[in-house]
Amino acid sequence: MLLDLAIFALAVAIFGAMFLPALHGRPRWRAMVTPLASIIGSGFLVLGPILEARFGALAPVAMAALCLGAWAFGAAVRVNIGAEGSPATPAEARIERLAQSALAFAYVISVAYYLNLFGAFAVALTPWHGAFAARIVTTAMLLVIGAVGFSGGFKALERMEYLSVSLKLAIIGGLILGLAVFFVQKASAGALIVKPATLGPWDALRLGFGLIVTVQGFETARYMGRSYSAPVRIGAMKEAQILSTLIYMAYIGLLVFLFDPGTTVLSETAIIDMMRIVSPVLPGMLVAAALAAQFSAAVADTGGAGGLTHELTRGRIPAPRAYLVLVTAGIALTWAADLFAIIAYASRAFAAYYALQSALAALRTAGPRRAGYWALAALGVAITLLGTPAEGS
Repeated sequence: MLLDLAIFALAVAIFGAMFLPALHGRPRWRAMVTPLASIIGSGFLVLGPILEARFGALAPVAMAALCLGAWAFGAAVRVNIGAEGSPATPAEARIERLAQSALAFAYVISVAYYLNLFGAFAVALTPWHGAFAARIVTTAMLLVIGAVGFSGGFKALERMEYLSVSLKLAIIGGLILGLAVFFVQKASAGALIVKPATLGPWDALRLGFGLIVTVQGFETARYMGRSYSAPVRIGAMKEAQILSTLIYMAYIGLLVFLFDPGTTVLSETAIIDMMRIVSPVLPGMLVAAALAAQFSAAVADTGGAGGLTHELTRGRIPAPRAYLVLVTAGIALTWAADLFAIIAYASRAFAAYYALQSALAALRTAGPRRAGYWALAALGVAITLLGTPAEGS
């Protein structure tokens, strides 16, 4: 009971602190919220159970590798933010256009990813828990978002972003407190569990490639130029990546040593079953965080996809028509693939974007850094070609 109260009280305190003028009014913090919301969005909900089931005690190493890879790709994006306003060579202009096309395609898949997770969590605590009901909810939400976008109502929905981010960070704070107390209790009793990985090196590497989307989102800072200067966006991206890395490492470092092998089945909502053991208040809180986070992220990426498509086609395809294509593709993905496969598809799409961003950064730098960015571009291509879903690993 005391732990439940402490978890709830911490969540309320963090939520309230998010609206203090000293924090809410800081431009750097406001700029950091968008990339932070994307980085620790959907990935936070599915990544823990996947790493725990597949990597065992090596899960913190896998998490650190994912964060390091994201930091490296973020460095390439930061180079390109810094180069904004400088004349672009024809090669740079072509790569930038290809990168925007890849990002628009990635957004299409990521919207399906977010809303499939929304559907899974929406029915998780109901009598209709199951894949079919989740897909019905996902399809309905895709239709709602398509209708809202077609009618031009996105601006009102986008204002919910700060509220949903605040709620999500508050619940994550409560979750980590619950895990920390549970960890100390099990450690004191000598009951921590050290499990071996269930994958060989090659399969583990390919699964890691398939999970890059779970730490994706930092690139959103590049497309906030109308609101923030390049130095503010570069600093905000760095801070968002550092804070998200600390949160992820604490979360994974605590989670993977607490549960017996076979106590949970790897599924979209496995984290709910795991958290029931820690505290009875956490499942409901996680569902609330999931619904708020996935809906706001889907709205943001739908708007991004429509805007990019309109820009790339020089106005020939208006944003509302792009939303129609996105919704159709999302519904097709929902009924043709499971969430773990969609995660792998989204990872591949974002990796292609990061490969192009890295190539662009290589053209804009010299010396050892240029070689490093070309190597990073090659890594992005490898992820695009080789990433696999968690259930197939």
